[in-house]
Amino acid sequence: MPDPDFGKITDAKLAELRRRIGIDLDADNFLPVDPEVAASWRPEYFGFNHSVTADGVRHFVNGYGDDNPLYCDEDYGAASRWKTLIAPPTFLWTMFTPHDDIRLGGGDEPPRRLKPEIAAGMEGDPIRGTGALQSDLQYEFYRPLRLGDRMYAKRALVGAADKRSSWGGRAVHATWGLVSWNQDKEIVCVQRGTWIRAERKPVEDTGTDGGTGKRKIQPGPEPYTDEQLAEIDAAYDAEQRRGAAPRYWEDVEQGDELPVLVKGPLRITDAILWHAGFGQAFPTHSFGLARRTRRESPGLYTKNTLNVWDIVQRMHWDPDWAHKVGAAACYDYGALRETFIAQALGNWAGDDAWLWKLNVQHRRFNYVGDTTWIRGRVTGKEQRGSHREVHVEVWCENQRGEVTSPGTAVLLLPSRKDGLPEIPAPPAATPLDVLRGEVERLAKAEES
Repeated sequence: MPDPDFGKITDAKLAELRRRIGIDLDADNFLPVDPEVAASWRPEYFGFNHSVTADGVRHFVNGYGDDNPLYCDEDYGAASRWKTLIAPPTFLWTMFTPHDDIRLGGGDEPPRRLKPEIAAGMEGDPIRGTGALQSDLQYEFYRPLRLGDRMYAKRALVGAADKRSSWGGRAVHATWGLVSWNQDKEIVCVQRGTWIRAERKPVEDTGTDGGTGKRKIQPGPEPYTDEQLAEIDAAYDAEQRRGAAPRYWEDVEQGDELPVLVKGPLRITDAILWHAGFGQAFPTHSFGLARRTRRESPGLYTKNTLNVWDIVQRMHWDPDWAHKVGAAACYDYGALRETFIAQALGNWAGDDAWLWKLNVQHRRFNYVGDTTWIRGRVTGKEQRGSHREVHVEVWCENQRGEVTSPGTAVLLLPSRKDGLPEIPAPPAATPLDVLRGEVERLAKAEES
């Protein structure tokens, strides 16, 4: 039966969403599985890359305009501190294999699965049909992505706040925790992210303009002058990469500015190339595969101007749909800007450094035609045990001088005295313990 409130956020739907917070992290909600049965499991693989390969990494970095030999040249990688080609940090987005074999305590404990009645209650999306905008993404990195690594992941809802949105009507700030680990059961990354889930409205019906309750559609960027394009080209030509030359912690001072990195003007072509390397993290399938996906998840599709079913994600390349979901024009992906920032940090810090923490907030759309300038400065440095930290303020700024995505980062740099930085240990030993900690952390933050 069709949902009369499809695409709407109601009190009942919000309550159902909140009921799911941490439910798949409670040990009492799992049942042990016979090891012989578990041995026969064949997980349904998804994700664009099932393992870190030289081709997959090269396609990914080329898709955002990078040719760093640490990611593209196996001989160069083998000569680095990592002894192999590695992938850039946000390559994680292209991977993730579901892990049926959940061991609550790690080690040799028997595998477990959610009780059937609880698993059934986790199916579907209580607020399906609403839009989703990435708002705040925090990363903590604990292992490099090495050639041949396979990645597994567990995601859990850790918070849901009732909000209003100028982008649409009623909104929910849904916060998810995600922990990923490799084939050796080493925790690689912890992500916590907030998505604004808002009721969709046409762009002219969002926000206000002069008290009319309507908002004018923002005109697209003006055509670029030859002088502006020459400035952008000069920035591309001047792009700096520290590479194998160490940037020592002792040589860094508060107030140091990072070299500017430019990306743009953004074209639909760039969105396509990013998707080609980024993959199908969102199920953008073609032809018969799209038909199969639509049968399984009809809410992922709406009809386009030709009355043809098309993926709801097309606001990134379909102007008509972008307007209908509340945007002034086609726009980029939050993960793309996070990748830009990670590139700028890596270019500055060099091959021997370790990007430990990255927090990026998305505050404005980055529309097709916009140019993004990635800037940063050192805000402080400190030594904690063996870690020599450098704290950096970093941000994306468009050609109008507006900050679209502010962020912060913590880098661990090599020391002239003590050599290479030690990679930090994760906050807990097992994925479920990490995610339980995320639920507790957010609950305490909301209480305060």
